Amino acid sequence: QVQLVESGGGLVQPGGSLTLSCVASGSIFSIYAMGWYRQAPGKLRELVAAITSDGTTNYRDSVKGRFTISRDNAKNTVYLQMNSLKPEDTAVYYCKKDYSFLAPGIFWGQGTQVTVSS
Repeated sequence: QVQLVESGGGLVQPGGSLTLSCVASGSIFSIYAMGWYRQAPGKLRELVAAITSDGTTNYRDSVKGRFTISRDNAKNTVYLQMNSLKPEDTAVYYCKKDYSFLAPGIFWGQGTQVTVSS
């Protein structure tokens, strides 16, 4: 069982920035594939960004150039730096431990609300 705890959400004006953090339990975080997902009201949950154990990243087109996913294996933490935020980025953001060959279990955090509004 892997526990994921997100933090860093909040209310921000359009054009502003936020950094989300997700701390994972366990001693083998370095081999986990991690991802950030979001779900807006009335919409399906969607992938925002992902990072593999070797640091390869992937982003949905609408956030490329604005969001950056990173990880600190010493702190068991994955981050999502969000810049130039837009109202359409408003959603609950979830941290996910994705499937990988060495660590196949899939786990979700509880989510953190991000609201972009003036």
